[in-house]
Amino acid sequence: MNNPARRVVAVVDDDPGVRESLRFLLETAGHAVETYESGIRFLADVNLGRVACLVLDERMPQITGLDLLARLRGQGVATPTLLIVSTPGPAVTRRAAELGVRQVLEKPLAQDDLLAQIEAAVA
Repeated sequence: MNNPARRVVAVVDDDPGVRESLRFLLETAGHAVETYESGIRFLADVNLGRVACLVLDERMPQITGLDLLARLRGQGVATPTLLIVSTPGPAVTRRAAELGVRQVLEKPLAQDDLLAQIEAAVA
């Protein structure tokens, strides 16, 4: 049964394969998951009150994961956030820290590490 009040992990990634892989992994671990193909779609469709944790891809068209997070932080949204990157350069790592990202995760993702980080974020 779908529980509309249940808190979710929101995954924002422009790669459909990554989105569906993360959905499968997180749902298998017992999490409710909502996925979004872009930061713009996320901003248009999300119910922020239901989001327990954000998983954002850094490199997306239109708006990057960090730019999306900066908008949310500017609105007072303090949701725990994990950032997925291909290569964690110093500028991205520094900005992620400034925006309060809990963890920067490098691709390919280590499933156990990702799940542990999400468990800590939603606890």
